[in-house]
Amino acid sequence: MSSQAKIKVRRLTAPDIAAHKGGQPLVCLTAYTTPMAQLLDGACDVLLVGDSLGMVLHGMPNTVGVTLEMMILHAQAVMRGSSQAMVVVDMPFGSYEGSYELAYENAARLMKESGAQAVKVESGPTVPETIAYLTARGVPVMGHVGLRPQAVLINGGFKAKGRTQGERDRILAEAHATADAGAFAVVVEGVAEALAREITQAISVPTIGIGASPACDGQILVSEDMLGLFDWSPKFVRRYADLRGDIQRAVQNYADDVRARRFPGDAETYFGKS
Repeated sequence: MSSQAKIKVRRLTAPDIAAHKGGQPLVCLTAYTTPMAQLLDGACDVLLVGDSLGMVLHGMPNTVGVTLEMMILHAQAVMRGSSQAMVVVDMPFGSYEGSYELAYENAARLMKESGAQAVKVESGPTVPETIAYLTARGVPVMGHVGLRPQAVLINGGFKAKGRTQGERDRILAEAHATADAGAFAVVVEGVAEALAREITQAISVPTIGIGASPACDGQILVSEDMLGLFDWSPKFVRRYADLRGDIQRAVQNYADDVRARRFPGDAETYFGKS
């Protein structure tokens, strides 16, 4: 065999992610399309096909209206654009909160039709039992505690969690129950550093923070927020680029060229001379 033969890269799995507990921080970002997955894959341990795609790509006011079909379509695209990172797919609102059997049916469909390696669920008080049911049947599950976007209509908006002792105790208990049920990692969103650190120290699986300080075992951001694609982003987000400005400038330059008849290209440009 030629020494130049390409070495096949092994995609990360749930045990690989779980092994990061207390070690090198996990690098995680959201991805919804093939081109973005191609750009992010080499730097990330986890690519999350988040139901945030409803807001980021489809202009929805929240994630409640996202469907299973939408998640499958975008997960397929991310799988086509990645080869190294573990791809985790959010189970959308209404797809896992009912019977265990329905949750399994939907999780299995997500994984079979997309090829993704795991699903993520928001760990409300009734969900740990569902996580146990899924993991016992071969479905790797990532949990999510703290600010839960799918509960936005109950909470009255996106608000920090754990500010009262009762709420703090509840979130810590949900994190314990989620890990004990078999989740291989737990996203911790929208809590203060002290609570994030307490959760991280208390549970045996990695915590992945979003607006929860560096006290977690890893971090995740919505890629479009991190890249500065919108004119607003959460206060905790550090923008590493200004894609919104770059795009606006590029579009204006293109418009100026077209109006000045400077835009090149005809059949020979595309296909060459016959």
